[in-house]
Amino acid sequence: MGLLTNHRRRRWRAEPAEQPDPRAQTTARLNILKLVVAAAFVALAVQLANLQLVRGHEFQQRAQLNQLRIEPIIPARGLIYDRNGVQLVNNVPSFSAVVIAADIPKARTLQIADGLQQLLGVPPLETTLKIEQARRSNDPFAPVIIKDGLDQTTAFRLREELSRLPGVQIAVEPVRHYMHGNVMSDVIGFTGRIDPQEYAALKGKGYIPSDRLGKAGVEATYEQYLRGVPGRKEIEKDATGREIRTLAQDPAKPGDTVVLSIDYDLQKKTTELLQKAANGGQAAAVVMDVHTGEVLALVSLPTYDGNTFSGKVDAAKYQQYLNDPNKPLVNHAISEEYAPGSIFKQITGTAALQEGVATPSTTIAANGYILVPNEYNPSILYRFNDWRSFGNLDFYGGVAWSSDVYFYYLAGGYHWYGQNFNGLGVDRLARYARDYGLGSKTGIDLTGEAAGNIPDPAWKQKTFGDVWTLGDTYNMAIGQGFVTATPIQMVRVTVAVANGGTLFVPRVVREVRDAQGHVIVPNVPKVARQLPISAANFAIMRQAMMDSVSWGAATAAHVNDLAIAGKTGTAEFGNPGANGVSDTHAWFTGFAPANNPQLAVTVFLEKGIGGVNAAPVGAQILDYYFHRPQQAAAPGAAPPQGIAQP
Repeated sequence: MGLLTNHRRRRWRAEPAEQPDPRAQTTARLNILKLVVAAAFVALAVQLANLQLVRGHEFQQRAQLNQLRIEPIIPARGLIYDRNGVQLVNNVPSFSAVVIAADIPKARTLQIADGLQQLLGVPPLETTLKIEQARRSNDPFAPVIIKDGLDQTTAFRLREELSRLPGVQIAVEPVRHYMHGNVMSDVIGFTGRIDPQEYAALKGKGYIPSDRLGKAGVEATYEQYLRGVPGRKEIEKDATGREIRTLAQDPAKPGDTVVLSIDYDLQKKTTELLQKAANGGQAAAVVMDVHTGEVLALVSLPTYDGNTFSGKVDAAKYQQYLNDPNKPLVNHAISEEYAPGSIFKQITGTAALQEGVATPSTTIAANGYILVPNEYNPSILYRFNDWRSFGNLDFYGGVAWSSDVYFYYLAGGYHWYGQNFNGLGVDRLARYARDYGLGSKTGIDLTGEAAGNIPDPAWKQKTFGDVWTLGDTYNMAIGQGFVTATPIQMVRVTVAVANGGTLFVPRVVREVRDAQGHVIVPNVPKVARQLPISAANFAIMRQAMMDSVSWGAATAAHVNDLAIAGKTGTAEFGNPGANGVSDTHAWFTGFAPANNPQLAVTVFLEKGIGGVNAAPVGAQILDYYFHRPQQAAAPGAAPPQGIAQP
């Protein structure tokens, strides 16, 4: 029992579990860590080899570019003065926000675009597209304008945030300020940002995508002188594009000084006189020296303010200009073609004298109209009217009274009802008109000039598929029909009559001077040609134009103590109204003093009558020039022959 009992009380125990060896665990973990570290070192070694051996040259160049940059120094644009030393433009600082695409981390592009939206109000998509386009360009280090024309408050706020906007910079550049508003805009023009097409053509000449250049007027035609020569500086920058220091610098050369032939005082007065007569419509006036071809005043109405396009473009004002039916952005003095009307008779008259078609004593019965039978059916009569009945007129009377019938005879002749008068014919008349420079550009040193039109039978056949008629020749004789011309062309015609046949190339720039005051483009008149008309015949025309002001159709151009020779013109345009009458343009052209011509003027008004509306304006312009009180030079301005240098 005892044995049994003792046996039952015996308890069986499980074998104790085998405990892991702590030292073995530690060793295993160390081995895994060694493998991870070894793999990491292998990966780093591979990457290092890739960076140093495979792409080492690429990253070396990028590192150098991040450190050293060559940046252009924008030169100060040259100033512009009138002939008497009156300063017309200056340069003022303007702030712009720009980005350097190469300095913007790709991962932060959207973040930076959002930041610029908060500061400048520029949509992020617009900024992002500009950055990406610059990245893909040939020069990702060229500054790209995000927003220009910043006010100082915005510019300073942006400057405070540049540390968190890598690749963003504030550019300070000079922009034009036109000191006399719209009085000089059609001559001076304006500057603006270079567009992609201009940049593609000019990048080889040192222009950059953010440059400004002349877009119209003298600013455009004399861009090569006004721009100056950009400088360059070598600077050290950090990886975000921040400038650290300047290592070397080649200064920019400022632009040259342009001296206009324009007399600002006369330009201003001409503008005032023309505005009173134009009544808000299109108008133009040009005043020219008869011995040099220099333009002393050139006004086009309505005009515009060049400051609209300088710096940040005034979009609302620009749209207003575009919507104006009178086209203020068009220079009506050189770019618009109009029927010249009776001021064209200067050409018809001198051509008839030179060709022996007329003499001073040639007398024609100008009884208000002529009747011309149809050459195929004589029972059909065409009536060509005059503006009134004059009776018998000699050459002086024909010009002085501006008789249309008289000039119908001179140009087309008359061979009916017992009369046999041989005229010039269309070919000779067209040849003389082209000799006077009509039908082609004058070559004036302004942009956007139109050529006008001198028709002939070949032109009509090509243009309309129709034959030339005698009526076409009659209309051409009086500056109507298919004839068109610009005011600058017609004042040049009058200048040639006044000086005895010298046809000048007009110019609005007198000379160009460099920064040291040396004349690099001298004041030298340029002659287009000498007209094939005798001095005696020009003298006859000048006397006839004097008679027109003394007792003929241009008496409204009379001025006490100043002898003026002139010619009026009233040209029909557009379709006749319900009363059968068309609207008319008003012209006047003339010169003074009549016996010793010095100055010529041509006035154009879109609507009006030459002898009523345009002639008084022309007379007032000449009167002001010759009788204005002698005024001291403007404060700070140099005398006419000594233009002050900026």
